[in-house]
Amino acid sequence: MRALTRPVPLAALVLGGALVAWIITVQRMRGMDAGPGTDLGGLGWYVGIWVTMMAAMMLPSAAPMVLLYARVSRERARRGQAAFVPTWIFVAGYLAAWTAYGLVAYGIYRAVVAAGTGWLAWDRAGPYVAGGALIGAGVYQLTPLKDVCLRHCRSPLHFLLQGWREGRTGAVRMGLEHGAFCVGCCWGLMVALFALGVMSLAWMAIVAGVILVEKLAPQGERLSRVFAVALVALGIWVAAAPGSVPGLTQPGKAPAMKMR
Repeated sequence: MRALTRPVPLAALVLGGALVAWIITVQRMRGMDAGPGTDLGGLGWYVGIWVTMMAAMMLPSAAPMVLLYARVSRERARRGQAAFVPTWIFVAGYLAAWTAYGLVAYGIYRAVVAAGTGWLAWDRAGPYVAGGALIGAGVYQLTPLKDVCLRHCRSPLHFLLQGWREGRTGAVRMGLEHGAFCVGCCWGLMVALFALGVMSLAWMAIVAGVILVEKLAPQGERLSRVFAVALVALGIWVAAAPGSVPGLTQPGKAPAMKMR
């Protein structure tokens, strides 16, 4: 098992896990895009597909942190400073943070449904709400909190040096904390995904690409400003002329498969 903490095998494992998650997501979500306001189905089904989606979307951009954690953990164990802790425990804590975000989103969705969604119909306020969510996501890209969280995700070494915790419980806590920073960095982009159609494979791939560029590209912090402008422009477009937005499914205009 310790051999899997070596950089090349571990990187292959993380990226391979992301690829498998993408394959499963495509198989389970193909044809389910109903546009903004897509039915999220039952809680059990939703949690399963949400965790799979997060593994597919987030693991590639989280790979540098996972590799760094494994390197420090392996070195501490080699020196006899701490017991060996499998890296998957850290990854599990990271995905747990995103699972919590997904549960909050699901709770909000269910509360809105229970309160009545007639006013959210696509021929009423639906396009304006979806457009407003996209504009809000774009504005968040420009906030100090976004900057702090993005800097953490791009340069996590200080987090490991200052916040290291021993043992399996410590690994879970560190995964949760890093995941919380990641949620702080990307929650607006996930709101954009919900606004565009959370079951849309195309929009999911675009959002995943934006996250990857922000976290790993040399000019990622500057490009986050470009993405902010793009989100605001897209929000205005969706609100003003949703039918002309490429790739945006019009709710009620095209049949979607039921949740499997």
